[in-house]
Amino acid sequence: MKQFFGISQSGDLKEAVKGLSNPQFIMLLSNTEQFESHVKKLEELYPKVPSIGCIGMCYDTRVVEKGVGVIAFFGGVSAAADVLECVSTMPVKYIERFERDVAAVNGSQQDTICIDFCSGNDACVLSTIYSVLKRRNISLVGGTGDAGKVSANGKVYKDAVAYALVRNQSGRVKAYKENIYRPMKQHRFIASRTDKANYMLGELNGRSAKQVYQEILHVTEKEILTQTFKNPLGKLNGDEICIVSIKDVSGYALVCYRQVNDSDVLTLLELGDYKAIVKETIQTIQKDFPRISAVFSVNCLFRYLMFSENHYMQEYLQEMAALGNHVGFIGYGEHYNNRFVNQSMSCVVFE
Repeated sequence: MKQFFGISQSGDLKEAVKGLSNPQFIMLLSNTEQFESHVKKLEELYPKVPSIGCIGMCYDTRVVEKGVGVIAFFGGVSAAADVLECVSTMPVKYIERFERDVAAVNGSQQDTICIDFCSGNDACVLSTIYSVLKRRNISLVGGTGDAGKVSANGKVYKDAVAYALVRNQSGRVKAYKENIYRPMKQHRFIASRTDKANYMLGELNGRSAKQVYQEILHVTEKEILTQTFKNPLGKLNGDEICIVSIKDVSGYALVCYRQVNDSDVLTLLELGDYKAIVKETIQTIQKDFPRISAVFSVNCLFRYLMFSENHYMQEYLQEMAALGNHVGFIGYGEHYNNRFVNQSMSCVVFE
């Protein structure tokens, strides 16, 4: 299989797809103003080719902050794409669509990946989707787009998750997740006074969550929203730590990018040696895959901002380019199998 990546900084879709012929699967990354027209035009240019899309930035060795980007697979791929609607209330209502496509692609853990773009309620959506994927041990990589909109097969949807099942006909696939944070073992908390609907964390060990965070890190209330780049919270889930980014402050509480429930065990995280961790990820992938056709990754917006502030983003993309054909998009939350994570990177590698 092969991977195509085309861009237009001005948002000219025809410029972005120049040279793309006979795609077997397409991903569209667009801007808020042109998203709907891009979705319509893409379907006109490549009718009946499975496609998904969302609003967000994309990259290869450079970042496209606005405009449009197109990622396509061809030359040895079979794919199916569709949506699950009503994700804020009942995504399981449309699960038969997903089950049908899983059966049609007829893939396995070794050769198939599920890629998704979601508009929200990610944790519930992933639980729903993965209830089907786990029967075949198929991995998932994806993320959350902007403005509450996604697309599939030429149509725009709100309150939905667009998904694609992609089978590599010429080799293996494997999903990876990269975490550049480590727990501060001296800080462990029990969450309380949470509001799941509004992603609010009221108290840590019975005290104001905002006050506890400020006291430990010696930051002002205004500094909390940037300090989370270095010190997000972590939700303990068995041996795994799910990163919980801080979105806002509301009175005595912290508003997060993912749900926290009463009695959840949380820890405070600190930024590790991210340059060394990135190199380790690349070495692991190269060891697993001596021959790489394509790499598609999802990086968190907060990673992008933190890397940019530290003048590392361009270096990061150049290092990832050593894997071969590496492209991806910047999301508001990352998906890895049944996990919704923040401030992370997930990716899928195609042999």
